[in-house]
This record gives sequence, structure tokens and C-alpha cells, in this order.
Amino acid sequence: MKLKLGKSFAVLSALAASSAAFGQDATTVVSTNPGLVAVGSALAIGLAALGGTLGQGRAADAALSGIARNPTAADKVFTPMIIALALIEFQAIMGFIIAFLWYNK
Repeated sequence: MKLKLGKSFAVLSALAASSAAFGQDATTVVSTNPGLVAVGSALAIGLAALGGTLGQGRAADAALSGIARNPTAADKVFTPMIIALALIEFQAIMGFIIAFLWYNK
């Protein structure tokens, strides 16, 4: 019960904190503090890279443990794993592209 309450509190506090950030106009932030755009772009690239590597690690771990438990299923596991890794990599690249577009704006 305490764990669910703690997680729900964390989600609600993150939602409450993000509403103030989305309430501002983007041109106001750029014109008053261009350094914050650079910090936001750097955070976007870093979080995209971190999330991509964690996702790829978990996908590879699950695929390899599945193949280790059942070696005959290697052909059935390999193709979906490659597709999942490609989608995870695409999300990381999209984070880089969005951060690059923010920085050049």
C-alpha cells in the first residue's frame, strides 16, 4: 500500500510541476533566457541516450535469456528483437533531432 501511495504521489507531483512549464509561451523563454534552451537541449539528448541504452539492454537481456532457456526458439526471437532494437534506436534519434531543432530555434 505504501509503495503504491508513494508512486502515485510521485506521478502527481511530476504532473503538478510540469503544468507550470507548459503554461509559458516558448518565445518568452527563448527571448529572456537562451541559455535555458541549451540546457533543455542537452537534457533531451542525455535522457534520450540514457533511455535508449536502458531499453536496448533490457530487450537484449530478455531475448538472450529466452534463447538460453529454449535454444530452438532462437529464430522466432531474433527478428522481433531486431525490430524492437530498431524502434528503440529511432526514439533515441528522435530525441536528438528534437533537441537539435530546439537549439537552432
